[in-house]
Amino acid sequence: MSTNPERAVSYVLNKYVTNYMDKDVLILGQNTQTREAARMLRHYETDDIIVTDENNLPVGIVTDEDILSKVSDVTVYAEATTLRDIMSTPLITINEKATLQDALHKMRDNNIRKLPVLSKKNEVVGMIFQTVIANVIRDATATAPRLLSPPAKAVLGNLGFVLQFAGVLLLVPAIVATILEDTTTATGIYLTTVLLLVTGFFLNSYGEKSSLNLQQASILVFSSLFLLSLFGTVPYLYVLPSDETNIEVFSNAFFSSAAGFTTGGISLFDEPENLSQSFTFFRSYTQLVGGMSFIYLVITAFYPESKLQSMRGFISGRTLHMKELFLTITVIFSIYIVIVAFLLYVFHGGNIIDNFSLSMSTLATGGFTPTSTILEELVWQEQLILIGGMILGALPFTFHYAFVRKKFLSPKLGKEVLTYFAILGAATILFIGISGWDPLESAFYSVSASTTAGLQAESLSGLNGAAQSILIILMFIGGCGFSTAGGLKIFRLFHLRDVRALLSKVKRSELSSQGKKEVISTLIILALFPTISAVAGLHLAASEEVSYQDAFFEAVGVITTGGLSAGVIDFDTDPATKIVLGFLMIFGRLEIIAIIYIFVPKLS
Repeated sequence: MSTNPERAVSYVLNKYVTNYMDKDVLILGQNTQTREAARMLRHYETDDIIVTDENNLPVGIVTDEDILSKVSDVTVYAEATTLRDIMSTPLITINEKATLQDALHKMRDNNIRKLPVLSKKNEVVGMIFQTVIANVIRDATATAPRLLSPPAKAVLGNLGFVLQFAGVLLLVPAIVATILEDTTTATGIYLTTVLLLVTGFFLNSYGEKSSLNLQQASILVFSSLFLLSLFGTVPYLYVLPSDETNIEVFSNAFFSSAAGFTTGGISLFDEPENLSQSFTFFRSYTQLVGGMSFIYLVITAFYPESKLQSMRGFISGRTLHMKELFLTITVIFSIYIVIVAFLLYVFHGGNIIDNFSLSMSTLATGGFTPTSTILEELVWQEQLILIGGMILGALPFTFHYAFVRKKFLSPKLGKEVLTYFAILGAATILFIGISGWDPLESAFYSVSASTTAGLQAESLSGLNGAAQSILIILMFIGGCGFSTAGGLKIFRLFHLRDVRALLSKVKRSELSSQGKKEVISTLIILALFPTISAVAGLHLAASEEVSYQDAFFEAVGVITTGGLSAGVIDFDTDPATKIVLGFLMIFGRLEIIAIIYIFVPKLS
């Protein structure tokens, strides 16, 4: 017996009917003669016929019993009888995205034992039987005790896929390092790749890919970012100074790796050019992998199934699923990266690998730079290119999807995107007036903050308080949902409109339960982002002996994964502090609320 029969039954009943339906269904037109239908039943060794009308839409069902009972009636002339004369109608069906529990309820309400399964186009794709569901329930309660519960297996299955895909993607910087004959960097990256692939394979062997609730999805996203950051420390261990203690080396590696995969972008390396070119490429590449993985995780874990089903991949034309969704995201961002890197090369020349590194950091809104002077040497055309790249990274995936699906025609701008541009425009005008910088430089830093890209030419510790405050607010707000940008996200600002309704007893009843949860989640995030930043800022100010203004600015850059820095955190920062800050970047990437969902599932 299963150690928890009720939980096991609940788990299987929430699976889709398509997982257990019989796909071999006999479908005939309503004008088919019963004699021909009987012959077809014998030939295909089935008991049921789905009857369709002139438009091939299912309108009824005929069983072998119907043919025997109704045609045997002396008032019926068998040779002239068609399926229209003997079919049972109206046809009771179920959608392909319905669960086994939905199917059982519909069977009970209509006193039937089978249901044709229809696709979105009202085409019959299978048949689900009551006996099959009963067998599934029996197997769920009768299986031997398992080490892992079904929900845990679902998390592990999805986690294994993410790690394996990340491992495959990391082969690119490993090959680059091999071509450049940088054996030290190549060894570290290959080892990371092997760890990701083997761990992913191991998790897949114990897990299974299935739908997740919000709590399980939050566990999946956190686990993915943590393991990517943890395994990503390996290449850093190969290049960091060896004269430090083990805990110092690990803290530096973990902080740097987390800054990459979370797209936090705060760097301990003041002069990246002292690193090998293949390693700076690897650092930027981790931001790309982390950014794309996050989009994939958030869409599959939190995006409404109905909207995801409406998306069709421009690669295969089918509904976006697991591998193709990740492949679609990868192809889209690869196209952007090539375009940005090419434009950088056209206007300034330079090393092509450095151009690709900067392009990846820009589009992933990560902020790592290949050299400490690369942004100082940019011409105005390059600044505009990077501004455009950062904005692309902060726009929702649906924008990029529409852009590709419409064959490079301008997609419709939604409210979230328009609101983002309105906030960015207003903040840029304010920053120009307050900072005293020239308009293009002011726009560059405003975009860098609002997209949480964190690209900067130098430390911002000398910036006046008012100008810093604008950048802080922009980092807190962040970019659009389902993008590589961090922060609160623009779409959550829309939820603030319902705060007044939540406080009113009369209007509160008008809000849906989901609407209430969204407002509460937004308020929690809105409170925790500045609170955590304030506490972390106090600690940094005391431990690093810097002004609280700069320490708070640095803490905001960490928790929002904004990446803009006042030069507070460096190699000399306390190891424990750097490890905690590494976790804060992961928490901030999850918008903090995912951590709450893990421990307070009722809120989800």
